[in-house]
Amino acid sequence: MDLKQIAKDTARTLVSYLTYQAVRTVIAQLSETDPPRAFWLQNFSSKEKIQDGEAYLKALFQERQDLAFRILTVREHLAEEIADVLPELLRSSTQQANMDQRRQQLERMTQMDLSVPSVNPEQEPNSEET
Repeated sequence: MDLKQIAKDTARTLVSYLTYQAVRTVIAQLSETDPPRAFWLQNFSSKEKIQDGEAYLKALFQERQDLAFRILTVREHLAEEIADVLPELLRSSTQQANMDQRRQQLERMTQMDLSVPSVNPEQEPNSEET
């Protein structure tokens, strides 16, 4: 298990997610102040692969440099705001999710199928008595 590579991959995924959130924030802001630009950014975002934040921004810089810089600023602000709480939140959320998964699996493993009548040895007809 290469923990450094896992950390790098996680960071890359998180940065792409922050890019997505920054785009949503900018679209919301522009919807109030400049609806035509908001519409343009929404349309652009529906065509480009926003799952890869860096590729998305590269394409946006080709089209609208001002919006790309705005998204960079918002993304950086979001990263700064969550940086302090993220490690503990990540730990506790993972622990809670794991506990929930384990509990659900245990419940599935221990549930009886009520549609199939259970055969109780005390209630079984005795073949010797007939």
